[in-house]
Amino acid sequence: MRTPSRHLSFASQLAVFWALVAFMCAVLISLVWFIAEANVTRQLAIARQSSLTACEAVASRYDLSTDSSQPALAPNTELMHAILDVVFAQINGVEGGFWRADKTSPSSRGSFEAYAFPTYQGSGIKRDIPEAETPLILRTLRDATAAKSPTATSVAGQADAVVVAACPVAHHDDLFAWTLTRTHPPLGADGRTLVAVLVAMLTLIVAIAVWLGFLLRRWRANLARIEASLVARDDRFVPMISTGEPDLDKIVAAFNAYGERTTALQAQAGTLNERLVAAERFSALGRLAAQVAHEIRNPIGAMRLKAENALAGDINRKDRALKSILEQIQRVETQLGALLALTQPVRVHIESVPLAAWLQGQAELHRDAAQRANITLNLEQELSGRTSFPIDADQLARAVDNLLINALRHAPSNGHVTLRAVVAPNTLRLEVLDDGPGVPPEERERVFQPFVTGHAAGSGLGLAVVREIAAAHGGRAFYETRRQGACFVIEIPCQPS
Repeated sequence: MRTPSRHLSFASQLAVFWALVAFMCAVLISLVWFIAEANVTRQLAIARQSSLTACEAVASRYDLSTDSSQPALAPNTELMHAILDVVFAQINGVEGGFWRADKTSPSSRGSFEAYAFPTYQGSGIKRDIPEAETPLILRTLRDATAAKSPTATSVAGQADAVVVAACPVAHHDDLFAWTLTRTHPPLGADGRTLVAVLVAMLTLIVAIAVWLGFLLRRWRANLARIEASLVARDDRFVPMISTGEPDLDKIVAAFNAYGERTTALQAQAGTLNERLVAAERFSALGRLAAQVAHEIRNPIGAMRLKAENALAGDINRKDRALKSILEQIQRVETQLGALLALTQPVRVHIESVPLAAWLQGQAELHRDAAQRANITLNLEQELSGRTSFPIDADQLARAVDNLLINALRHAPSNGHVTLRAVVAPNTLRLEVLDDGPGVPPEERERVFQPFVTGHAAGSGLGLAVVREIAAAHGGRAFYETRRQGACFVIEIPCQPS
């Protein structure tokens, strides 16, 4: 009985591994993208808050540094630069200035009163307004003018994001402070590119995992086809068809080569078996010739002695001599018949035979002999509803007769002999059982060989003939060990009728 495996098959393990890889790649793609977007959003929020704080600090300092009760005739540019330098010097990367709106034309450019970038990486303090960001600065200032409250605007680019904040200066109409700062991606200037490359690589891994899944599916289908081909095979070798997979085709080629070698060896074994059977037949013939020569010489000697006594005796002695001579002639004919039966190959003519009637006939042939020996002869049938079976009725009758005669010889008085027939789906099993002494263990291996007999009146050829007839039907004859008595079995497979 096949023990169920506690482990998954190799294909199933690969499938589980593929599913885990695909799941992990999908999770990593989502996680990397989420982290990158979250960091960009967070940095923009920090930059906006930092710009607004710096802008309000500049506006409040300028308001505190001037007298709001007396209107200024002109902007104090030096004070503006001083405040810008002091505030921005403490905040790295922040630049900005003051701007005054044009009352007569709100849509005009207005005027930039002061500008400073103390933490500029170049030489000195930068005083020229960045031209590239000027449109964004003016738009933010106009939004603050319209809202009359602090306003921040941001624009994200490939390398960085620009944040501009604007806030009104208290007690100074149309005067605004503004700041500008830049925020970089968390992975540097090429952060988005790196994230995109990472996402592309993970996507490629997912695609490879999907491709591997299709390969696994095809492998499993080919393996299932190979397994089905192996399970469905009968005794006849049929080459396996190539799967198209190089690795699996190596197994298929090896199996086909093995099958071809096995077929060749089976053919060679069949030839050798035929030669062996012929050799055994000739060997048996030699032994039988010696046995028959010995057996015939004794009857001939007895007949010669009886004939000589008859010639010298009266009529009664002549009658007794003639009867004895006839008995010895019958003995010689029995030996010669056994010789012919063993030396000639058994040829069977298969036809569908009614089993019940045939078995009943075999039992009835030996019913009288069993009664004379005070032995009960039983017939048991387990035909499973089958009415006929393809056999050679005459040849198989010879084999059953030999087994029944042998059983009646060895069964004790008041003993039992049973002829049993059991029909399986494709097999006929004939058993002949007796409650005699059985076959000694040392004789069981050679009991079907010629001249092996346990009875003084036996020739030792009956069981050899039984084996030949069973083999001619494609079956076998053997001795089955029982606790008591003997059991000889003939098994015959179903053959086309």
